[in-house]
Amino acid sequence: MDVRSLTMPVEEAEVLSAEQVVELVLERLHPRVALACSFQKEESVLLDMLLEREPGARVFALDTHVLFPETYATWRTVEQRYGIEVEVFQGPSLGRQAATHGDALWERDPELCCAIRKVAPLGRALAGLDGWISGIRRDQSPTRAETPKLAWDERHELWKACPLAGWTDDDVWAYVRERDVPVNPLHERGYASIGCTHCTRPGDGRDGRWAGSSKTECGLHV
Repeated sequence: MDVRSLTMPVEEAEVLSAEQVVELVLERLHPRVALACSFQKEESVLLDMLLEREPGARVFALDTHVLFPETYATWRTVEQRYGIEVEVFQGPSLGRQAATHGDALWERDPELCCAIRKVAPLGRALAGLDGWISGIRRDQSPTRAETPKLAWDERHELWKACPLAGWTDDDVWAYVRERDVPVNPLHERGYASIGCTHCTRPGDGRDGRWAGSSKTECGLHV
């Protein structure tokens, strides 16, 4: 079946709540839909929403092998809290990457580094799915300002849902407090956005990602 032929109420989704968008994609696409989890606070919220409604929902993570220790700890906490096993898709280890491309590729060619560690594994993660769920929000950066809650992902040829697209940072924290969901402790230390150790610094919005360079996205959402 052509996944694009599935009837999806794209325009109607814009007036739905985040919870309703999650319910919609589960109703139409489960079990061939998965949450892409980077263990930031937005994914903590979506994990809680998703697994409350469908305990067997799929969740995957991209292990770049250079995530923060706090991120790996949050990963373990999430699995224990919800009784799940997050599917893992990996980029090369530091040793294998250095052997092929030289040391500190993230400094010399950050675009290639992201392509190897994140974009390629994402392609493998999405293979065979009809849709994926992401935690990106419109107010995170200008490049995300037009993010729809539901849309056809031309690049990967499947549906993409961003249930929190219209949420603010305050909305996310309100849900976290209300539901007492586990969050990455780096958020409390000034990291609004959390990626790999070499390319992430404290900062508002996405200011701490690739600080000092013109790079704003890793390539997963463009």
